[in-house]
Amino acid sequence: MHASRKLRYATLLAGVAAFCLGIPLLVGAQGPTSLRPAIDALHPDGQWVETAELSGWMSSDEPPVLLDARAAAEFEVSHLRGARRVDPEHPNLATLRLPENARVVVYCSVGYRSADIAERLRERGVTRVYNLLGGIFEWANEGRPLYHDGARVQLVHPYDRTWGAMVDEERRAPLP
Repeated sequence: MHASRKLRYATLLAGVAAFCLGIPLLVGAQGPTSLRPAIDALHPDGQWVETAELSGWMSSDEPPVLLDARAAAEFEVSHLRGARRVDPEHPNLATLRLPENARVVVYCSVGYRSADIAERLRERGVTRVYNLLGGIFEWANEGRPLYHDGARVQLVHPYDRTWGAMVDEERRAPLP
């Protein structure tokens, strides 16, 4: 791992720890898009796409490649239609076989893990890569379609109790 990436991870972990330990009650009061400044600080070259714009892209003549950067258990609850899962812990980006000049949208719960995957894709020469602003939490909160095994579902995995507070209660799947 590059030294700069290690420094960013250390900064991210310190920030997340301070955020989660210091003010966990405020997480639910904040929306998923409120994390953009923190994510931008770690990934300043990232490009964002908002949920409404992505929805339009998905129904266009040139739909994007959707990459879900969440754990398998999260993906199993629901994901965006047609999304392919990328392991955020051990991404094997060489096997993705993205079409040349593909427009790629990466998402996770709120944008942290997907920002890292998007950056790695840019490092591999993918120029049209975007991070979904607010992640699948924002998508779900807006009532946009979620899928599991090709069928539409209503719930999204909350990641954990703290971060799950950013998902509207009626859209939040129970934690195991």
